Amino acid sequence: MVYPDTFDGFMVNSHEKWSDFRKEEFKPKPLDEWDVEIAIEACGVCGSDVHTLTGGWGQAKLPVCVGHEVVGKVVALGQKATTVKIGDRVGVGAQVYACLKCKVCKSGNENYCPHQVDTYNCYYPDNSMAYGGYSSHIRAHEYFVFSIPDSIESSIAAPMLCAGITSYSPLSRAKIGPGKTVGVVGIGGLGHFGILFAAAMGADVYAISHSPGKEADAKALGAKGFISTKGKDWNVPFKNTFDFILNTTDATDRFDISAYFSILTINGNFHTVGISDKAFPPLRTQDMMGNGCSISASHIGSREEVQAMLQLAAKLNIKRSVSSFMFDYAGYFRADNCSWVETIDISEDGCKAAVEKVFNGKAKYRVTLVGYDKVFGTRA
Repeated sequence: MVYPDTFDGFMVNSHEKWSDFRKEEFKPKPLDEWDVEIAIEACGVCGSDVHTLTGGWGQAKLPVCVGHEVVGKVVALGQKATTVKIGDRVGVGAQVYACLKCKVCKSGNENYCPHQVDTYNCYYPDNSMAYGGYSSHIRAHEYFVFSIPDSIESSIAAPMLCAGITSYSPLSRAKIGPGKTVGVVGIGGLGHFGILFAAAMGADVYAISHSPGKEADAKALGAKGFISTKGKDWNVPFKNTFDFILNTTDATDRFDISAYFSILTINGNFHTVGISDKAFPPLRTQDMMGNGCSISASHIGSREEVQAMLQLAAKLNIKRSVSSFMFDYAGYFRADNCSWVETIDISEDGCKAAVEKVFNGKAKYRVTLVGYDKVFGTRA
């Protein structure tokens, strides 16, 4: 069935009251010939949602409905959409459109398309507003709709569609695997995925954090070692160690970036996916000349990479002991009687609690909104 002309969503109308949600109707983009309409059943809560709601990344197009880690069931298709079918369980990440015609798209890098449309707080070419996953439904071009493997629960798959792919893509492009040593900076919503995927790829992984209390979690996630950045000269024992450092924090403005560069091996790479509200610290060419290191960044991932990530998560459906924990890659890398994702029922209060938990750094390590049928009905 095709839902009525308006969808329902939990919206924020002010940056000053950034966690005050109200359930409101909104008009979605028209169902175009390549589009897929999805009745949402779970949506991850991303740090990007918080940066958008608070205005940390600039003035949002208010009212805004955030959420770009969406899982649900297909309820309608455009006339030319063929990649999924009615009733399929699918996901949508942080991108819902690209031109698919330009040189960038044709090279398999549609996540860098100059005409891309973000999942929310963005306009389509026809000037329709894109609204996110804290809502009853979402529409997206089929190219940005992904089949979810049966072995991965919806609440667990959802965070992979932004946080997961944001960490997976640079690791994949750097050809991380056996024989490589990887440092992951920040053990949070992005960083825990970085550890999981780098370990799954066969690398020796070290967690790098200013929070010593996260060492046990880091090793349960697959880290071989833990480096605390709290002490003076923390970097000295690890100089020329890492082939690749994945920075997942949004606190780079407070970094002594030369210390991080110093622990890279010859031609090593410091790659950042965390986005701060503040400017990057000043860079000195001299700090990179000593080992010929480089610095880079990336934006989510391509369709091919999302599919490969989901296949990896499904394939590694095995449990193995790590310290006193057990974790299961396909079951959201769950520890024994512990999960790296927390679920909260969607509602005005639930959305508020979820985004404030992320804002205050209390998420361990992702939050997913669930219980959509309780609020919106079955919709299919």
